[in-house]
Amino acid sequence: MTSSRLFVRIVRTGLFAALCFFFAGTVSARVVRITVEKRESPAYKGRSFGKAGQYEILLGHFFGEIDPDDPVNLVINDIKLAPRNARGMVEYSATFEVAKPIDMAKTSGVLLYTVVNRGNGCPQKIPEMNCEHNVYAYDEGLIGVASGWQGDLRSRADAQTLVAPVAKNPDGSAITGPVMARLSNMPANAKTVNLNNLTYQRPLSLDTTKASLTKRTAEGSQVIPVLSTDWAFADCSKSDFPGTPDPAKVCVKGGFDPTYLYELTYTAKDPLVLGIGWAATRDLNSFLRYEEKDELGTPNPVAKKVSWAVGVGSSQSGNYIRSYIHLGFNQDEAGRIVWDGANPHIAGRQLAMNFRFAVPGGVANLYEPGSEGVLWWNDYADELRHRPSKGLLDRCRESGTCPKTIETFGGSEFWALRMSPNLVGTDAKVDIPLPPNVRRYYFPGTLHGGGTGGFGPLTNDDDAEGGNCVLPNNPNPERDTMKALTAVLVNWVRKGTPPHPSRYPRLDRAELVPPTQAATGFPTIPGKPIPDGMLNPFYDYDFGPTFNYADVSGAVSKMPPTITRVLPMLVPKVNADGNDDVTGVPSVLFQNPLGTYLDWNVTASGYFKGRACGLGGGYIPFAQTKAERLAAGDPRPSLEERYGTHERYVALVQAATEKAVRDRFLLREEADKIIQQVKASDVLVRKLTSK
Repeated sequence: MTSSRLFVRIVRTGLFAALCFFFAGTVSARVVRITVEKRESPAYKGRSFGKAGQYEILLGHFFGEIDPDDPVNLVINDIKLAPRNARGMVEYSATFEVAKPIDMAKTSGVLLYTVVNRGNGCPQKIPEMNCEHNVYAYDEGLIGVASGWQGDLRSRADAQTLVAPVAKNPDGSAITGPVMARLSNMPANAKTVNLNNLTYQRPLSLDTTKASLTKRTAEGSQVIPVLSTDWAFADCSKSDFPGTPDPAKVCVKGGFDPTYLYELTYTAKDPLVLGIGWAATRDLNSFLRYEEKDELGTPNPVAKKVSWAVGVGSSQSGNYIRSYIHLGFNQDEAGRIVWDGANPHIAGRQLAMNFRFAVPGGVANLYEPGSEGVLWWNDYADELRHRPSKGLLDRCRESGTCPKTIETFGGSEFWALRMSPNLVGTDAKVDIPLPPNVRRYYFPGTLHGGGTGGFGPLTNDDDAEGGNCVLPNNPNPERDTMKALTAVLVNWVRKGTPPHPSRYPRLDRAELVPPTQAATGFPTIPGKPIPDGMLNPFYDYDFGPTFNYADVSGAVSKMPPTITRVLPMLVPKVNADGNDDVTGVPSVLFQNPLGTYLDWNVTASGYFKGRACGLGGGYIPFAQTKAERLAAGDPRPSLEERYGTHERYVALVQAATEKAVRDRFLLREEADKIIQQVKASDVLVRKLTSK
């Protein structure tokens, strides 16, 4: 065995950490400097949190160095082409926030790291949380941490950001590659469109003969080229076409026509080494967990107080966690485990960040990567795409650094975010078993991230109108269950208390079916849409030979990619009400429904009118009385027929709430709030007149 291969074997088996005790100084630098630039003490307006007391918040920057020759870092795309400092290291910097008890004797010893979503992890619809920060306080004394990881974000005062290096060819020349932007639903006659999603992918040349702009009236319709003389990389908002040259904007002679979707492709230069974001998360968590001070002697603000670490993230951030584990970042450069537990929420793909000119903010739209790689926790042979047996845990198994994982998601993830391959593979023929360290919980009948909950009529404008969706937004919540499962995960890590067995829809129980009304059993409700055509297709893309499909890395050479086939996907079966009829962890509201809680919705207007409405889910309330139901031709029993009286409905909700507490799917504090809400609701309070 060669010395280099032996070194890789030592690192991956975890022996490297032990050797470091004998060969101090051989471990390459990680976080070399940390600066606390602002301290809020006490934070959260002086509020006290349970036995932890008051919290303080620390904000600042950390500065890291990555050894580009270390085997654990070689998975970072283009790391060998990043600039190096005098020590041969690749540098980066990022922001951070830490929320910790002022009295650190009251900490639980658990670090809870929140992977921020697009720089900002603050849940905007949770009024009791302080949305000035991305970290939280906890009655149990957890240490809350967030930091920057997404290197293509523009700097914002409320955002966690990271500065990533630019990759260059060995001779110093610019690296180039194809990129694409799809532009739709702009205002009528708009003269200029900003390339907002392409924050750093600037064109090699502003010469439009070296780029392409096309338009089409519908997906799959005829592509109409726009003459190179009729558009420009420019700003035409203050001057007539061709306007003022601007590489971040596009204008069209005569203005854009919103009845078309425009597709812009061009050659970009200077890709960022965005994969360094995973290393930054690894390095900060490792520093806070294991080190006493940085290289300049600045103390670690939570030194010797972290015994366990857990990472959580939702949507984009959940995909980030899945890739973080898959790419091997849960071991630090010394071979030590970083997170003992992880919760990727509402995420079924990998994050499309570790390849040239990546756009990490994608949401599984047409031509966006993310589902090409390994999607399943256990090994699975992806024979349909001619790829060998692999799983998300392959690298951490080799190094002994796999975290205890709770995976959570709802119905919209099946319809909008290609969730089913995670469960049943690309051929949709068999349930893929879960490994012992993974639990999976499904929240039936929820839109992406869940609704606002409650038992009253929808009053919030967004919920009542559904934005640009045909139906009102689905109010079925996930938040209460997620709070409880976070506590379950922490106790699994800290105390070894195992969670309940997984609860999710399976093929062997006939709970997953094709996405049609006939297959799902969705009822015909007069005047309301049906699910046919609402699925976001799972395309098998050909991005060219330089793209590494298993790891979603490398370089795209074909943009737009060729669609080689449409892969099968399944969705949950529903009952006669149109609600998910599968195994899962239903909310108390869903167990006592006031209507049909859809995992999908329909776009009301614009270019995508009549198609699936983004990540939304719809809501179709039940009729109040049998007479109203019969008059409308609604096949679903009314509230009167289901529950009879307000008192009986309250009793049913209370019973479901208490059971959820016993099952550890609901915290006592949240259960008491739900009971108060249902008692104060107007469900069946009005005098009913049956015929």
